[in-house]
Amino acid sequence: MAALEKHPVTLREEVEARADRPADIRARLEDPSWVLHAGTSFEALSPADWAIHERQENLWYEGRHADELLKLLASQKDETVYGFAINNYGHSLQTATRALRDGADEEQVFVALMHDIGQTLAPHNHGEVAATLLRAWVTPEHHWLLKMHPVFQRYHRVNHPTSERDSRESFRGHPAFEATARFCERWDQPAFDAAYPTLPLEAFEPLVRRFLAREPRFTESA
Repeated sequence: MAALEKHPVTLREEVEARADRPADIRARLEDPSWVLHAGTSFEALSPADWAIHERQENLWYEGRHADELLKLLASQKDETVYGFAINNYGHSLQTATRALRDGADEEQVFVALMHDIGQTLAPHNHGEVAATLLRAWVTPEHHWLLKMHPVFQRYHRVNHPTSERDSRESFRGHPAFEATARFCERWDQPAFDAAYPTLPLEAFEPLVRRFLAREPRFTESA
């Protein structure tokens, strides 16, 4: 964890230096205080049961969000390229690498890395999938960017026979319009270059874990 503890001067230095993998969070579940509550339904749970449940739920989910997102992205490593020079896994890493080297802040790099996380699950609405998965941690601007970036990408399909390049214009005036257009132009649409020196997923893992360790901005549970 040395690279994280020293807090290098720039985010780029930290990511490119990489960091040791943190210990598996599940090892904490060996704690002898890990017990089952007595309730068999929500209505049957006592205050003591809820105290047990919430303590252990928090322990179980600590670090789990990062684990699952990283596994989902890593699972795309051997996917087909669909005619491009690199596949979606390589594209995601390259988008994040370009953002990092362009001086983007931590949330921008995180969003760049995860923006196409739903591509293999829901290719026809992958922006909505990414926006939903990441909503709890990103700003409203980035939530909108994640949802709408597929529409903004059409603008760069200059030789596509049927793509409606100007479809993004119906959203002009939205507070996140310019940020989304800039994201697509500078980092997303050029990130299909097999010769570009792209950083590996392991280089971004400390950033992902640190970002997802923050207090969620949004939650549906109470």
